[in-house]
Amino acid sequence: MEDFTHFDEQGRAKMVGVGKKPVTERTAVAAGRVLVNRETFGLIQSGGVKKGDVLTVAQIAGILGAKRTPDLIPMCHPILIDGVQLRLWLDEERCAVEIEAAVTCTGRTGVEMEALTAVSTAALTVYDMCKSVQKDMVIDGIRLLSKTGGVHGDYKREELK
Repeated sequence: MEDFTHFDEQGRAKMVGVGKKPVTERTAVAAGRVLVNRETFGLIQSGGVKKGDVLTVAQIAGILGAKRTPDLIPMCHPILIDGVQLRLWLDEERCAVEIEAAVTCTGRTGVEMEALTAVSTAALTVYDMCKSVQKDMVIDGIRLLSKTGGVHGDYKREELK
């Protein structure tokens, strides 16, 4: 159990202490997508989804998701987020709603989970808003693209084409 930071000597879950870690600027960027059919894509594109503007509502939901991450993920520390930028756009070739979240903070622990939660929440919101039209949408490819700051250094994902 020595290699696992979220377990105590008895193997029980614990929250890692970050109080002695240095305060640094931290960023994390995550992405994902919702694959839809042509009919659903057209409705999102034209604003014809009965529940409203899918991309705007999903953007707001993603930002809220980032802010509520420690309420959803048991071992995440509540942190002061400096900013969340959430972009959603339509990829006609893939028939997809693409989602990217960038989260920043100045603190003792990273914002990877906040960025991933923002993307996940936005994707779930797209699904929720469109489920009356299509039930077989696919939430796909949720992943960390990059992170900076902290004792473990920077990370940049090598994207496969």
